[in-house]
Amino acid sequence: QVQLVESGGGLVQPGGSLRLSCAASGRAFSTHTSGWFRQAPGKEREFVAAVSWTGATTYYPDSGKGRFIISRDNANNTVYLQMNSLKPDDTAVYYCAAGRPRYTADWTTTQSYDYWGQGTQVTVSS
Repeated sequence: QVQLVESGGGLVQPGGSLRLSCAASGRAFSTHTSGWFRQAPGKEREFVAAVSWTGATTYYPDSGKGRFIISRDNANNTVYLQMNSLKPDDTAVYYCAAGRPRYTADWTTTQSYDYWGQGTQVTVSS
């Protein structure tokens, strides 16, 4: 079992930065792929970033490349999402997830993740 708790969300101006954290409990976390997803009101949950269980491999959609950076610290059971150059379109609830998808191509789908946090609100507005 893995339990996930996100933190670090808040209100930020356009162009600003935020760093989200996802604290995990359960020893299995260190062997799971970790991902960040987001969901804006009235929209489906969308993929933001993922990192392999070793931390060696990361993946981003085109919308986040160059602006978002995912990393993990298995010694402290924590995954991070550094978000830079934030835009109003980035406003959403951000969720941390953990799972064991077989293929890298599956990292982008919500069905590949077994464990989810409760989410943290990120609002980008002036």
